[in-house]
Formats: sequence, structure tokens, C-alpha cells
Amino acid sequence: MSNSNPVAIITGAAGNLGQAVATHLGSLGYRLLLIDLHQPDWEGESDAVSIGNVDLTLPEHAQEVVNQAWEYFGQIDAVVNIAGGFVWERQAESSLDTWNTQYAMNVQTSVNMCQAILPQFQDQQGGLIVNIGAAAASKAADGMGAYAAAKSAVLRLTEALAAENKHLGIRANAVLPSILDTPANREAMPDADPADWVSPDSLAGVIAFLLSDAARDINGAGIPVTGRV
Repeated sequence: MSNSNPVAIITGAAGNLGQAVATHLGSLGYRLLLIDLHQPDWEGESDAVSIGNVDLTLPEHAQEVVNQAWEYFGQIDAVVNIAGGFVWERQAESSLDTWNTQYAMNVQTSVNMCQAILPQFQDQQGGLIVNIGAAAASKAADGMGAYAAAKSAVLRLTEALAAENKHLGIRANAVLPSILDTPANREAMPDADPADWVSPDSLAGVIAFLLSDAARDINGAGIPVTGRV
């Protein structure tokens, strides 16, 4: 970290997990650049800038995010790539459009942000990346072929980033959650027990740990965070 008040870019910051990560990192003194297609809300005490209408499937938007972070804060220490999406669709009723959409939402967004930040991290000989994979990256379940394939690609991206940059002080890891306890998931699965799911606050704590000095020897890992699912 560059100083006692590191800077983190959080993509997908308007969603439940993004808000939880922003709150957790803000409580640790991080300065934050909060990015999303929608305008992220921020009511924390940490120094934060929110930017909406950012489409990270476009490389030029990702590069502008990095430029804005540097303009606002003069440093970038970490990137948390939360931007993504989920579609449940069995293959017999699926289409290539679903696969392309899942790839764009989950893989392109992470690739573009990593591609944009790497020159800065390489130049400063340090930086931290946490990508959001999924437990499905290891084994797909019913109706999750396209999603699982996309999240597997995110995990492979993470492993490659770690291998390619480990001698430059750059660490890249991924978290692999199961079902997040969000209002949308509770509505979609009314008969399930959300006590078995992963709380956004809990997952935010794991992400914060991966960004900490305590995790300095963890690199290229996919960390399962699956609750009791």
C-alpha cells in the first residue's frame, strides 16, 4: 500500500455486494472510486467518488475509470471487480445470445478493468486485484452452463494475472461465492432458507482480507465462500 489511506476502485458498486464492500473498505480508511452502470449511493464517512453510466464491457470506459481515479486521488492501490450478472437458463432453451451476454457481463468487464489498471500497477511495482468468480466456476449446476463458463473464465483470468505479475508486487485473487443473501435472490427463491446463503457483509470481509497485508502470501487463489449451500 502506498500510504495509510489506500485507494480502491470498486466496480458494480451500486449492487448489494458492491455497497457492502464499499462500506467495509470505507470503515478501514480506504478512499474509494465507486463505479457502476447506475449511480452508486454512498453515505459512508470515507472519502469516496461515485460515477454512474459506466459500461465496463467497453475498454475505453475502463480506461477512463483508471484515469478518473488517478485524477481524483493521485494513486490506485486496489481494484475489486464486482460488475457482472447472472442468467439461469437450461441449455435446451438457451441460445448463443445468453452465452455471449454472460461472457460480456462477467468476463469482458473484468478483463477490461484489469487491462486498464495493469500498466499503472506494473509501473508502481505493486497493486491488488480481487475478482468475483462463483462456486459454479468449479462445477456447473442445473441451468448455470453459461454463467458457470463465464465465472470459470474469470478464475482462469485471475490465475494468469497472478502468474504473469507475481514478481512485480501485484497480487490477484478471486472469491467464489455460492448464493448471496440479497432481496432479489430471496424473491427468486422464496422456499429456500437464506440462512444457508452468503451474506454480502461476510463476503466483503473476505475481500478486505485478501486486500490486507495478512494475505500477502495468497496469490492466484480462488477462495470458496459458500455458507451452508
